[in-house]
Amino acid sequence: MDKSTTLLLSLVLLFSIVSANNHEHFLQCLSFHSQNSTSMSTVIYTPKNSSYLSILQIPTENRRFTSPDTPKPFVIVTPINESQIQTTIYCAKKHGMQIRIRSGGHDYEGLSFVSKVPFVILDLINYQSINVDGENGTAWVQAGSNIGSLYYRIAEKNRTLGFPAGVCPTVGVGGHFSGGGYGALLRKYGLAADNIIDARLVDVYGRILDRKSMGEDLFWAIRGGGGASFGVIIAWKIKLVPVPQTVTVFTVNRTLEQNATKLIHKWQYVAPKFSQDLFIRILLSRINSTEDGKLTIRATFESLFLGGAERLLSLMQESFPELGLLKEDFIEMSWIESILYFADFPRGESLDVLLDRTPLQSTLHYKAKSDYVRKPISEKGFEGIWKFFEEDEAEAAQLILVPYGGRMSEISESALPFPHRAGNLYEIQHLVYWDEEGKEASERHISWIRRLYGYMAPYVSKFPRAAYFNYRDLDLGVNGNGAYTSYARASIWGNKYFKNNFKKLVHVKTIVDPDNFFRNEQSIPPLSSR
Repeated sequence: MDKSTTLLLSLVLLFSIVSANNHEHFLQCLSFHSQNSTSMSTVIYTPKNSSYLSILQIPTENRRFTSPDTPKPFVIVTPINESQIQTTIYCAKKHGMQIRIRSGGHDYEGLSFVSKVPFVILDLINYQSINVDGENGTAWVQAGSNIGSLYYRIAEKNRTLGFPAGVCPTVGVGGHFSGGGYGALLRKYGLAADNIIDARLVDVYGRILDRKSMGEDLFWAIRGGGGASFGVIIAWKIKLVPVPQTVTVFTVNRTLEQNATKLIHKWQYVAPKFSQDLFIRILLSRINSTEDGKLTIRATFESLFLGGAERLLSLMQESFPELGLLKEDFIEMSWIESILYFADFPRGESLDVLLDRTPLQSTLHYKAKSDYVRKPISEKGFEGIWKFFEEDEAEAAQLILVPYGGRMSEISESALPFPHRAGNLYEIQHLVYWDEEGKEASERHISWIRRLYGYMAPYVSKFPRAAYFNYRDLDLGVNGNGAYTSYARASIWGNKYFKNNFKKLVHVKTIVDPDNFFRNEQSIPPLSSR
C-alpha cells in the first residue's frame, strides 16, 4: 500500500470518528439542554429505534427517495413543544448538523427529508392543532397539519367558509403555504399565501416570532418564498373566505377522436377570462382508444363553480359551447364535498377521510416540472406534445393545465415572493410516474420529462422561463454543498421561481440568517454568500 492510499484511508477513518463524535455530542446536547430530558427522549428517533424507518418513510410520497442508498438522517426529532424546536436548532448549530424541516413529506425533490451532508429531520407531525374562529372568519393552523384536516375543521364550524389551498388533502400546510399554495379557488381568492394574516416562527437564534416581532419583510418572505430558508414555521393564522351553500362540479373527458386538440386550444382563450367563480382545469394523459384500441390522448376537463348548475350551464353555453356540456353533466354539492370530489373520493364518502395523512394511493416514483404560458399554444404545438405521449415512458405521465386570470391578475407581482400574476394564461405541471425500481428506470423516465420540457421551451414564458417553487425542480439549478453559495449561482434557479422578488428574498435572508444555517439545495442564500 503506497503512502497516498494510506493517507486517504487515514483521513476517511478520521472523518468517520469525528462525524460519529459529532452525532453523539449532538444527542447529548439535546438531552442536556432540554427542559425535561425524559420527554425529549420520547421524540428522538435514531437508526437504533425499531420505529425509525416507519417514522422516516410513512409520510414520503415519492418512492424516488425511499431506496436503500438514499441518504438518511442521523436523527429524527418530532417535537411536541416549542422548547424542543429551540433546543434542536441550538444543538444542530453547535455540532454542525444540518436541519431539514418536514411538515407533510410532499417535497417534490425530497429536500425536507434528504441531504447529502450529516443532517437531522425536524418533523412537525405532532404540530397538528387547528383552531377555527367561525365568527371572525379566521383560523390558527399548526404547520404539521395536513390541508384535509384544515378543510374538515373549517366545515365543522361553518359550511359557508373555505380556504384557497390545494386539492390534495394529505399535503402539509407548513411547506404548502410557505411556497404559495393554490387550488380550485385561486381565480376567486388567489393563493393560500395571499390569505395568511399572521404566523409563528422560530428563528436561527431560537426566538419565537409573530408577525409584529418578525417585521413585515420577513413576514413577506415566508409567504411564497419558502419558509425553510428563514426558520421553522410552527403555525399560520389564516383568513377564511366565503363560499356559497351550493357549488357545482363537473368532469368530462374528450379524446383526440372527440376533437380534444381543438377544445384545449379554445380553452386557452376562455378559461383565464371566465367569471372568477368558475375554475376549469385540464388533465392530459394517455389511454387506449375505445374505438380501435390504439393509444390516444384523453383531456379531462375538471371544474368547480361557486354557484348552481343553471347559472353554470348558461355560462358554458355562452363562453365555451364547443365543450358540449349538458345539465346532466353537473353535480351540485357543498364546497367541502367538492374537496372530496377533487381528491377522487367516491360520492358519499365520509368527511373523516380528510383527517387521514397517509397517501391517497400507492406511492410511485415521480418527477415533476412546471411552466407558465403567456400566449396560447398552437394546435400544432399540442400535436407535438402528443408524440411524446406515444413513448413507453409516458404510460403514466400527465400534464395539468391550471387557468389563471381572475383574482390572480389583480395582485401585484411584488405583493408576495410568488410573482406569477397578470399576463399568465395558465400554469402547466408536467408529471411522469413509474413503478419500476432501479436507477435505469429512473433515468429513462426523468430523461423523458426533460426532453418534453425541452420541446415546450418555444411555447412558454421566457427571460426567465418561470417555474413554481412548490413544484420543486433541481434541474433548474442548485446551491453548493457548503454553507456559502454565490448570489450568481443561486440566481440561476431563484430568478425562475421568484423573478425580481429574488433580490428582496436574499436581502431578508441576509438580515435574519446571515450565516446561512437554514439551507438546502434551493434555499435563499445571504448576500455574504456572494
